[in-house]
Amino acid sequence: MLDFEAVREKRLTVAELVIGLTSDDLANLTNEMVDTLLGLIADCTDADVTFVPKDPAADDPHAATEQEVKMAWTLGHVIVHTTASAEEAAFIAAEMARGVPPHGRSRYETHWQAVTTADQCRHRLEESRRMRLVSLDLWPDEPHLDSRHEAWPSGPQVNAISRFVLGLSHDDSHLGQLADIVQQARAART
Repeated sequence: MLDFEAVREKRLTVAELVIGLTSDDLANLTNEMVDTLLGLIADCTDADVTFVPKDPAADDPHAATEQEVKMAWTLGHVIVHTTASAEEAAFIAAEMARGVPPHGRSRYETHWQAVTTADQCRHRLEESRRMRLVSLDLWPDEPHLDSRHEAWPSGPQVNAISRFVLGLSHDDSHLGQLADIVQQARAART
Protein backbone atom coordinates (compact mmCIF):
# COMPACT_ATOMS: atom_id res chain seq x y z
CA MET A 1 0.00 0.00 0.00
CA LEU A 2 0.98 3.60 -0.32
CA ASP A 3 2.66 5.31 2.65
CA PHE A 4 -0.25 7.47 3.73
CA GLU A 5 1.41 8.07 7.10
CA ALA A 6 4.07 10.12 5.30
CA VAL A 7 1.33 12.42 3.98
CA ARG A 8 -0.39 12.66 7.37
CA GLU A 9 2.95 13.54 9.00
CA LYS A 10 3.58 16.09 6.22
CA ARG A 11 6.79 14.38 5.08
CA LEU A 12 5.17 14.09 1.62
CA THR A 13 2.35 15.83 -0.15
CA VAL A 14 -0.35 13.75 -1.79
CA ALA A 15 0.95 15.06 -5.14
CA GLU A 16 4.41 13.67 -4.34
CA LEU A 17 2.94 10.38 -3.15
CA VAL A 18 1.16 9.72 -6.45
CA ILE A 19 3.98 10.61 -8.86
CA GLY A 20 4.08 8.00 -11.59
CA LEU A 21 0.81 6.29 -10.68
CA THR A 22 -1.56 5.29 -13.47
CA SER A 23 -5.21 4.29 -13.47
CA ASP A 24 -4.03 0.64 -13.55
CA ASP A 25 -2.10 1.32 -10.34
CA LEU A 26 -5.26 2.82 -8.82
CA ALA A 27 -7.14 -0.38 -9.65
CA ASN A 28 -4.42 -2.50 -8.01
CA LEU A 29 -4.37 -0.24 -4.94
CA THR A 30 -8.16 -0.44 -4.70
CA ASN A 31 -8.08 -4.24 -4.76
CA GLU A 32 -5.33 -4.25 -2.14
CA MET A 33 -7.31 -1.92 0.14
CA VAL A 34 -10.61 -3.76 -0.17
CA ASP A 35 -8.82 -7.09 0.39
CA THR A 36 -7.24 -5.59 3.52
CA LEU A 37 -10.63 -4.42 4.80
CA LEU A 38 -12.19 -7.81 4.05
CA GLY A 39 -9.29 -9.51 5.82
CA LEU A 40 -9.88 -7.45 8.96
CA ILE A 41 -13.49 -8.59 9.16
CA ALA A 42 -13.01 -12.14 7.80
CA ASP A 43 -13.94 -13.89 11.04
CA CYS A 44 -16.58 -11.42 12.20
CA THR A 45 -20.05 -12.54 13.21
CA ASP A 46 -23.29 -10.63 12.96
CA ALA A 47 -23.00 -9.70 16.64
CA ASP A 48 -19.61 -8.08 15.92
CA VAL A 49 -21.19 -5.79 13.32
CA THR A 50 -23.53 -4.12 15.80
CA PHE A 51 -21.23 -4.36 18.83
CA VAL A 52 -20.68 -0.88 20.32
CA PRO A 53 -17.01 -0.55 21.23
CA LYS A 54 -15.46 1.65 23.87
CA ASP A 55 -14.08 4.74 22.16
CA PRO A 56 -13.43 7.62 24.58
CA ALA A 57 -12.04 9.71 21.69
CA ALA A 58 -15.24 9.41 19.62
CA ASP A 59 -16.02 12.78 18.07
CA ASP A 60 -17.99 13.14 14.84
CA PRO A 61 -18.70 16.81 14.17
CA HIS A 62 -20.62 15.79 11.02
CA ALA A 63 -22.97 13.41 12.85
CA ALA A 64 -26.61 13.42 11.82
CA THR A 65 -27.83 14.09 15.36
CA GLU A 66 -26.41 15.67 18.51
CA GLN A 67 -26.65 12.28 20.28
CA GLU A 68 -24.35 10.71 17.66
CA VAL A 69 -21.51 13.24 17.97
CA LYS A 70 -19.70 11.41 20.81
CA MET A 71 -21.05 7.95 19.96
CA ALA A 72 -18.57 5.15 19.27
CA TRP A 73 -18.93 3.73 15.78
CA THR A 74 -19.88 0.12 15.17
CA LEU A 75 -18.09 -2.04 12.62
CA GLY A 76 -21.02 -1.55 10.23
CA HIS A 77 -20.81 2.22 10.68
CA VAL A 78 -17.09 2.28 9.78
CA ILE A 79 -17.67 0.11 6.71
CA VAL A 80 -20.45 2.29 5.26
CA HIS A 81 -18.51 5.45 6.04
CA THR A 82 -15.22 4.37 4.49
CA THR A 83 -16.85 2.95 1.37
CA ALA A 84 -18.93 6.09 0.82
CA SER A 85 -15.85 8.31 1.11
CA ALA A 86 -13.74 6.21 -1.25
CA GLU A 87 -16.56 6.00 -3.79
CA GLU A 88 -17.02 9.77 -3.65
CA ALA A 89 -13.31 10.26 -4.34
CA ALA A 90 -13.44 7.77 -7.22
CA PHE A 91 -16.42 9.41 -8.92
CA ILE A 92 -15.05 12.94 -8.53
CA ALA A 93 -11.72 11.68 -9.90
CA ALA A 94 -13.49 10.21 -12.95
CA GLU A 95 -15.11 13.57 -13.65
CA MET A 96 -11.79 15.36 -13.23
CA ALA A 97 -10.09 12.88 -15.58
CA ARG A 98 -12.75 13.68 -18.17
CA GLY A 99 -12.18 17.42 -17.80
CA VAL A 100 -15.46 18.17 -16.00
CA PRO A 101 -15.18 21.31 -13.82
CA PRO A 102 -15.77 20.81 -10.08
CA HIS A 103 -19.41 21.12 -9.09
CA GLY A 104 -19.73 19.82 -5.56
CA ARG A 105 -19.86 16.48 -3.82
CA SER A 106 -20.82 13.10 -5.23
CA ARG A 107 -21.66 11.16 -2.10
CA TYR A 108 -24.17 8.64 -0.87
CA GLU A 109 -23.71 6.80 2.40
CA THR A 110 -25.85 3.85 3.37
CA HIS A 111 -27.32 4.53 6.80
CA TRP A 112 -25.15 2.72 9.31
CA GLN A 113 -28.10 1.34 11.27
CA ALA A 114 -29.23 -0.58 8.17
CA VAL A 115 -26.04 -2.69 8.22
CA THR A 116 -26.43 -5.37 10.87
CA THR A 117 -24.78 -8.52 9.48
CA ALA A 118 -21.29 -9.59 8.53
CA ASP A 119 -22.56 -10.57 5.08
CA GLN A 120 -23.91 -7.04 4.57
CA CYS A 121 -20.47 -5.63 5.43
CA ARG A 122 -18.74 -7.99 3.02
CA HIS A 123 -21.29 -7.21 0.31
CA ARG A 124 -20.87 -3.45 0.87
CA LEU A 125 -17.09 -3.79 0.49
CA GLU A 126 -17.37 -5.89 -2.69
CA GLU A 127 -19.98 -3.52 -4.10
CA SER A 128 -17.68 -0.59 -3.34
CA ARG A 129 -14.75 -2.38 -4.99
CA ARG A 130 -16.85 -2.91 -8.13
CA MET A 131 -17.99 0.72 -8.27
CA ARG A 132 -14.50 2.11 -7.69
CA LEU A 133 -12.97 -0.12 -10.35
CA VAL A 134 -15.71 0.69 -12.86
CA SER A 135 -15.18 4.40 -12.22
CA LEU A 136 -11.65 3.97 -13.58
CA ASP A 137 -13.11 2.66 -16.85
CA LEU A 138 -14.74 6.09 -17.25
CA TRP A 139 -11.33 7.73 -17.58
CA PRO A 140 -10.37 8.72 -21.13
CA ASP A 141 -7.22 7.26 -22.68
CA GLU A 142 -5.58 10.65 -22.11
CA PRO A 143 -6.99 11.89 -18.80
CA HIS A 144 -6.92 15.59 -17.92
CA LEU A 145 -4.22 15.26 -15.26
CA ASP A 146 -3.11 18.89 -15.51
CA SER A 147 -6.51 20.00 -14.22
CA ARG A 148 -6.39 20.58 -10.45
CA HIS A 149 -8.86 21.75 -7.86
CA GLU A 150 -9.15 22.03 -4.11
CA ALA A 151 -10.13 18.65 -2.68
CA TRP A 152 -12.23 20.40 0.00
CA PRO A 153 -12.26 23.94 1.39
CA SER A 154 -8.66 24.74 2.42
CA GLY A 155 -7.65 21.23 1.32
CA PRO A 156 -4.85 20.24 -1.03
CA GLN A 157 -4.90 21.01 -4.74
CA VAL A 158 -5.38 17.66 -6.48
CA ASN A 159 -5.61 16.16 -9.93
CA ALA A 160 -7.69 13.09 -10.80
CA ILE A 161 -5.11 10.59 -9.58
CA SER A 162 -4.49 12.30 -6.25
CA ARG A 163 -8.26 12.78 -5.74
CA PHE A 164 -8.81 9.05 -6.19
CA VAL A 165 -5.92 8.28 -3.82
CA LEU A 166 -7.43 10.52 -1.13
CA GLY A 167 -10.29 8.01 -0.97
CA LEU A 168 -7.81 5.20 -0.37
CA SER A 169 -6.07 7.35 2.23
CA HIS A 170 -9.38 7.79 4.00
CA ASP A 171 -9.87 4.00 4.02
CA ASP A 172 -6.37 3.65 5.43
CA SER A 173 -7.08 6.17 8.19
CA HIS A 174 -9.84 3.90 9.52
CA LEU A 175 -7.89 0.60 9.47
CA GLY A 176 -6.73 0.96 13.09
CA GLN A 177 -10.22 1.89 14.25
CA LEU A 178 -11.67 -1.12 12.46
CA ALA A 179 -9.04 -3.47 13.91
CA ASP A 180 -9.76 -2.12 17.40
CA ILE A 181 -13.52 -2.66 17.00
CA VAL A 182 -12.97 -6.22 15.78
CA GLN A 183 -10.63 -6.94 18.70
CA GLN A 184 -13.09 -5.53 21.26
CA ALA A 185 -16.00 -7.43 19.70
CA ARG A 186 -14.06 -10.71 19.79
CA ALA A 187 -13.09 -10.14 23.42
CA ALA A 188 -16.74 -9.47 24.29
CA ARG A 189 -17.73 -12.76 22.64
CA THR A 190 -15.33 -14.88 24.71
